[in-house]
Amino acid sequence: MTEQDERAPFLYVVVCAAGIATDVGKLITAAQEREWQVGVIATPLAMNGFFDTAAVEAQTGRPIRSAWRRPGEARPFPEPDAVVVAPATFNTINKWAAGIADTLALGTLCEAYGLGVPIAALPCVADALAAHPAYQDSLIRLRGMGVRFGQPYAGEVGEDGRRPEFGWERALDLLDR
Repeated sequence: MTEQDERAPFLYVVVCAAGIATDVGKLITAAQEREWQVGVIATPLAMNGFFDTAAVEAQTGRPIRSAWRRPGEARPFPEPDAVVVAPATFNTINKWAAGIADTLALGTLCEAYGLGVPIAALPCVADALAAHPAYQDSLIRLRGMGVRFGQPYAGEVGEDGRRPEFGWERALDLLDR
């Protein structure tokens, strides 16, 4: 690691299990172009084929974290300067808002709030799930905690037969506010 790397801000990218996660490398590239170092924390479900873990580890130069450290084990990432959750799923958003920290990803999100770390989230939630009152309540709570949300992405196929772009870089724009 160079002296420049040590001064660069560190971004945690929390990846949830949604089909769009396959393109998380786009967010990592955009972050690195903006001089961020990046470490990825994935939900256990996201680790089951939702994205290319080997490619992400090669791109970040760091292992992906998805499980808690053992006692005495060194921290593989420095403390975050910011956190991005993308894609942020229905399950993760609701558990996070409720303070449930049953995975490393959720524990990291709950702790980041307590540390005052800026957090941006790009929801990827189907319209039918987004209509659920618990989800709406969770968005209100998280916004009240200072979480910065991008426009929701349902991933529905448009009239042209294609899905819209996810817009990964929007999360970084939210952190720049």
